[in-house]
Amino acid sequence: MGTLRTILVVDDEPSIRHVLTLVLAEHGFEVRAVSDGLEAVKELSARSFDVMISDVRMPNLDGMALLGQALALHPDLTVLVMSAYGSKDQALEAVAKGAYDFVQKPFKPEEIVFILRKAEERMRLLRENRRLRAPQGSTTFEQMLGESEPMRALKKQLQRIGPVNSTVLITGESGTGKELVARALHELSPRANEPFVTVNCGAFPAGLIESELFGHARGAFTDAKSAKRGLFSDAHKGTILLDEVAELPAAAQVKLLRVLQEGEVRPVGENRVERVDVRVLAATLRDLSKLVERGEFREDLYFRLNVVQLRVPPLRERRDDVLRLTRVFLERFNHAFNRELPVTGWSPEVEAALLAYAWPGNVRELENAVERAVLLSDGAVLELSGLPERVTVGRSGGMAPGAFAVALPDFKAHDYSLKRAMEVLEQQFIRAALRKTRGNRTRAAELLEISHRALLYKIKDYGIDPDAEGAAADS
Repeated sequence: MGTLRTILVVDDEPSIRHVLTLVLAEHGFEVRAVSDGLEAVKELSARSFDVMISDVRMPNLDGMALLGQALALHPDLTVLVMSAYGSKDQALEAVAKGAYDFVQKPFKPEEIVFILRKAEERMRLLRENRRLRAPQGSTTFEQMLGESEPMRALKKQLQRIGPVNSTVLITGESGTGKELVARALHELSPRANEPFVTVNCGAFPAGLIESELFGHARGAFTDAKSAKRGLFSDAHKGTILLDEVAELPAAAQVKLLRVLQEGEVRPVGENRVERVDVRVLAATLRDLSKLVERGEFREDLYFRLNVVQLRVPPLRERRDDVLRLTRVFLERFNHAFNRELPVTGWSPEVEAALLAYAWPGNVRELENAVERAVLLSDGAVLELSGLPERVTVGRSGGMAPGAFAVALPDFKAHDYSLKRAMEVLEQQFIRAALRKTRGNRTRAAELLEISHRALLYKIKDYGIDPDAEGAAADS
């Protein structure tokens, strides 16, 4: 879809936050506003946004530093930078660092809306260009990269499951390609010529996700000035992907269960029901069974979603694919940057670093690292200096075996559960990593060789207090 829906506003002036929130909401955007860069990083670490609008001068973390961190977390994020003290040089610097546009304060709110509409059109054209450049007849399944044993097994499962109408739960870490797997399932199905609709369930406030999924009647709530079709209706006869399905609030879970059981949706504020014929795919990086045990996810919905489960392997489990993927990304960015001197290979040191690193951000992190290396390369061969520092130092500085003692509980008859033992071990590793990094979540994720988002979810699932663990390191 080429529509920008969710916006993060970052400004230490309450009046700016208030005005932008009101104006953007009137134009159909979902807005979250925070007062400084550190708060913004927390928001971006926990969920995805389509757009970030950020001031430059802010306490704790300024707008330029935030810009770099935001794009590292979400490379496709559209960023607008604004400042009352802006200059031509500052605007050029912001755009050079990846911002879409620079806005001088004071500004008219309609100016921001106009820029966002231009960004939407740019997004639509870029996606259309990518579609036209794709090899004729090429499908998502054919474009799935990797010939390692885990990937061959996954492709075999896709070919078997794709043509049937079963609901599929797709699991895997952030950056592994869960949406790509969902698209392949759709294209392998009899619904391939019908709509494929994706929705990130964590990208909308709890009060709006039901309207987004199921639609609403005119006057259903304060800002409902007209009736709206939901995404399930848009996906009629086709496929819908519910990404981050674990983030669905309880009320939306009940309505989703009705869709799966009865094949019908009821728009918010409507008495009538609407029949829909939709294949449902769900994706998550969280363990839904744990959420069920804690009462945070409906057990009946879990079983409805988990008819078939596909696990997308992390890149560290398919190291045979690392160099193959690197070669594909090299060709992609040579073309994208229109280099006069294409990068055709890499040094032995680069190859060793690529193979040694654990890639906690998975395929997405590898793609970003290759893009950076191609941008910084002056010759036809990638050098070590072009890779991010975290890659060149080896395996993320991971904790060596025996770095701390593992203390499992005394075994009783009911304790001989491998699953329970692994949970205890996982908690101990997370606590140890947080103590080692004095509560730094980003560094702890690197030590544990998992994504930052996955660590945040595990911290929440296990009820771990990172600050308390960090403080314990000094005691």
